[in-house]
Amino acid sequence: MLNLLRVNIFVTVVDSGSFTAAAELLGQTRAVISFNIKQLEADLGVSLLIRTTRRLMLTEAGQRFYTHGQRLLQDAALAEEDARSGHQELNGLLRISTTLEYGVHKIVPALATFSQMHPQLKIQHSASSHHVNLVAERFDIAIRLGQIADTGYRAALIETFSILPVASPDYLKNQNIQEPSDLPELKALRWMAHSRLDTPLIWKVEAPNKIQEVLDMQTEAMITADSSSALREFALRGAGVALLPEWLVADDIAAGRLIHLLSDFRFPKQAVSAIYPNTRHIPAKVRAFIDFLKNRVE
Repeated sequence: MLNLLRVNIFVTVVDSGSFTAAAELLGQTRAVISFNIKQLEADLGVSLLIRTTRRLMLTEAGQRFYTHGQRLLQDAALAEEDARSGHQELNGLLRISTTLEYGVHKIVPALATFSQMHPQLKIQHSASSHHVNLVAERFDIAIRLGQIADTGYRAALIETFSILPVASPDYLKNQNIQEPSDLPELKALRWMAHSRLDTPLIWKVEAPNKIQEVLDMQTEAMITADSSSALREFALRGAGVALLPEWLVADDIAAGRLIHLLSDFRFPKQAVSAIYPNTRHIPAKVRAFIDFLKNRVE
């Protein structure tokens, strides 16, 4: 009979690319990983991996077993979940990865409410600027902003949000701007930008006449930062104009701490998507949380 623990170790080795990486993910030593792979090969009577000094390669039998092993682990997880929940209460562990800012502002409050609704469900939230490997790093869901590349994962659209150019009243006063409509040439403004964007100050927008056009600030950013929170803080302190997510600055605009500029222009909406592994059976906890998020933002 197959040892599911060893199957899980084998799949993790393949997904992560090495015994060392698998050991870190599983909280084991490299020796334990190597021993279990050898025992699995002995149990099956075939070689699954070809070990070289530079990398691991799957044998033909290893490739077939990897595919079956993934399905076996997915089916086992689903069977365990169904047995524990009785199709009513969610159990087990829900692991979610988000960006830091959107996670703190939108996902963590949602998770707090969802946790109260399902007290038997353990939740683990991880905030990171890099895109995690859902399978190798054992995440159930990743919340991603912007366009989704074809990664082989499933994706569910959660919401869209607006991007707004904003500046503080002090900055506008220093520029002798009495009303947002009194803006000088765009290139005369002190622009700030997100350093991760390829063209941070060139946008395709909908103009007041409803015609799509390219809005080019025709200048370089005077301040760049790798987070929207940092740019918001710069803007609040009168350092210039920044393009920021509406969910991050809505309260500031309502309180008068920031002023929405260029309000006649419609900047492109940004998408928020929930990404999850493309498996035959979607765990109930994944389906439930994605449905909860969608209903929460409607």
